[in-house]
Amino acid sequence: LSLGDVSKQSGLHPKPPGLVLQYGTAGFRTNAKLLDHIMFRMGLLATLRSKKTKATIGVMVTASHNPEEDNGVKLVDPMGEMVTPTWEGYATQLANAEQEDLLAALKDIIEEEAINMSQEADVFVGKDTRSSSASLSKAVLDGVSALGGRNKDYGLVTTPQLHYMVCCQNTQGKYGEATVEGYYKKLCQAFIQLTKNASNCTDDQKHLSVDGANGIGALKVREMESYLKKELHISLFNDGSAGKLNHQCGADFVKVQQNPPTGMKINSGERCCSFDGDADRIVYYYTDSEGQFHLLDGDKVATLISTFLKELLTQAGIDLEIAVVQTAYANGSSTNYLEDTMKVIVRCAKTGVKHLHHAAQEFDIGVYFEANGHGTVLFSKAAEEKIRQLAEDSIADDERKRAALLLQDTINVINQTVGDAISDMLLIEAILAIRGMTIQQWDAIYKDLPNRQLKVKVSDRRAIDTTDAERRAVSPTGLQEAIDTLVKKYSQARSFVRPSGTEDVVRVYAEADTQESADALAHEVSLAVYRLAGGVGGEPKPLH
Repeated sequence: LSLGDVSKQSGLHPKPPGLVLQYGTAGFRTNAKLLDHIMFRMGLLATLRSKKTKATIGVMVTASHNPEEDNGVKLVDPMGEMVTPTWEGYATQLANAEQEDLLAALKDIIEEEAINMSQEADVFVGKDTRSSSASLSKAVLDGVSALGGRNKDYGLVTTPQLHYMVCCQNTQGKYGEATVEGYYKKLCQAFIQLTKNASNCTDDQKHLSVDGANGIGALKVREMESYLKKELHISLFNDGSAGKLNHQCGADFVKVQQNPPTGMKINSGERCCSFDGDADRIVYYYTDSEGQFHLLDGDKVATLISTFLKELLTQAGIDLEIAVVQTAYANGSSTNYLEDTMKVIVRCAKTGVKHLHHAAQEFDIGVYFEANGHGTVLFSKAAEEKIRQLAEDSIADDERKRAALLLQDTINVINQTVGDAISDMLLIEAILAIRGMTIQQWDAIYKDLPNRQLKVKVSDRRAIDTTDAERRAVSPTGLQEAIDTLVKKYSQARSFVRPSGTEDVVRVYAEADTQESADALAHEVSLAVYRLAGGVGGEPKPLH
């Protein structure tokens, strides 16, 4: 192997001396001006990963819901999943090697993983609509060619679309065709098949207002519209023609502000949804006749989808285990409703998509959503096979067969590789249509318990250690006992604390039967954290 090419090329993408970045849950993310060298090096790493796995690897240039001036990069593994922790480590090592140490760092990985450098490599590259994405994705392509890899540049795609392409490619087309057109065809055909089961839907019921966050999702919804054959009438707002990416719009803004995005005209009672900047998250909402805003978050979405799937499984008479995977942030009302009323298994996983995805893989059907609207449904191979057999069974009775066919179409509308706002939107719209359900009826399935989230500044976040999927604190000593005592003072109460993954703060969550109680509990728990876990600055003030 001649690394001379790498040496020469990397000089065109120099690293600012002393800059240190961490490959986190969402890959690398920071101001776009600091990323050129990172992109080149991730092109190198993706090529090594491809040689190691003898499969196509994806590189997505995006910073999701961050401001326009930021950018970032995520690597996609062969089945469309996130890259493994070991390789996240390599990404960090490679990113932070000073210019003169880059070749040594590269050789370390090649030796450590015993990579055959004559093995062919294939890398798929995609980018979002940020102004910096064009030159940064070019740097990725330079990195791939420096190590002799082949690349396919998909240009502007949503993050979930790139994950989908990688999965299609590595399943030899079994998962679908690795083109944007193939993606639209598969999802929209399944959606149209599903909506055939909706009795006499009016045009009003087919209408949905979409906030595209002035990002890539807006462009792709536009492209997809012709494939929907007028079965869904979309009014697209924040389509990127005027507004700034993620500025006062998008799923994150709506969820945090508990308000509709700017740039969107909403009539009361109308169904609306918002994508985030790279279209891998979605939240729904409406305003009622009093002008009151109602948010339907990831918990509500998971509830709608799992209830629908459970009923279909019952109708089909197929014995499959279905579970909903949540994090500790899921509202207690959703957990109670799923466990007590729907009799669905609920698992709690640590915060972060990869933990949820992993837990969902342990069931025949795993539905996972973070409260922020990122999630999807996973079907085991055995589950897909059982459903397929019944759908194709010539002697099965009609009701069972109809349910199996509906399940098959549902599988095809879902992007199982990763949370996908477009796919989730089509699934939710199909379910509401089939059940003849309004967004108000969906919202009324259960009522969220009032809750409050606070942050406490501490000198070192490592002072806090948690267990039981972050629901209990094991250190500092005495903290969990203090929380337990405080929770007992209130009705339907729950509270937990966890260290932030990125800064020296501890995040506090509390819920109770009234907003006053939730606020009081959150404040009291914050004080306990401040006193026992090394709080800095003034002690937390009460909210009221």
